[in-house]
This record gives sequence, structure tokens and C-alpha cells, in this order.
Amino acid sequence: MRFDQRARRALRDAGVSTDAIQRAEQDLADAASETAAEVEAFFADVETVYSDMDQTHSSAEYPEHDLDYVDLFTHSDDVRGFLRFDSWGVYVADARVLSADGDDTEVVELTLGPTVNDRVRFARERAHLE
Repeated sequence: MRFDQRARRALRDAGVSTDAIQRAEQDLADAASETAAEVEAFFADVETVYSDMDQTHSSAEYPEHDLDYVDLFTHSDDVRGFLRFDSWGVYVADARVLSADGDDTEVVELTLGPTVNDRVRFARERAHLE
């Protein structure tokens, strides 16, 4: 359920039907599932990605990361999961596609959890971040 009870009551009081509220919640959940699939496809079969992550052990403006895997799931309209690099991993939330060229996703943005605690953009090519 996307809307809490107060929001649902306010929507019903504003004249929105229960069916319309449920459809909106389902639409949000479906959109989250599509986003998760697009972001997972972006990372699929890729060995190296580039980011705008600020790293104390790197002087590169757009550091390179050896990618192991990404595992995303949805909860209502949230996209969450885990991103594993060659030697470390981090929890993921709020995934979104920032740019695409046709069917090819060029840049995605994720909120990375503890140790990073920031929104980070990822690209398959450094040039897409410049």
C-alpha cells in the first residue's frame, strides 16, 4: 500500500473512489517494478561501471568500479537492493534511470546506503557522466 490511512481518507474525502486509489497504488508499484528491471538490465553483463561517487582513495573525477552484481527488489513504489563491487558492497534505494538512448540506458542514479550515504550516478562509459 502506497498511501497511508490518513492519505487514503483525505483522498476519499476529496471524492476519489477506493477503486481509483487502488489503481493509483498499483500503477506506482508497476512503475517501480519497471524501474528495477531497467536498472538491473543496465548493470547486467557489465564488468566495469563509472560513477560520480566521491571516494577518498581515488583522485578520479569519475572513478571506475569493477562490478560483481546488483540485486534489486520492490516494496510498493520503493526500489531497494544491494550493489556489489569487486571488494565491497552497499545497500541501494531510490533507483532511477536518468538518461537513455533508445532502448539503451546510459545513466542511472541510486541512493547508496551506509559508508556512502549519497545519491550516485553510474554510467557504462565515463563520457556519459561528463
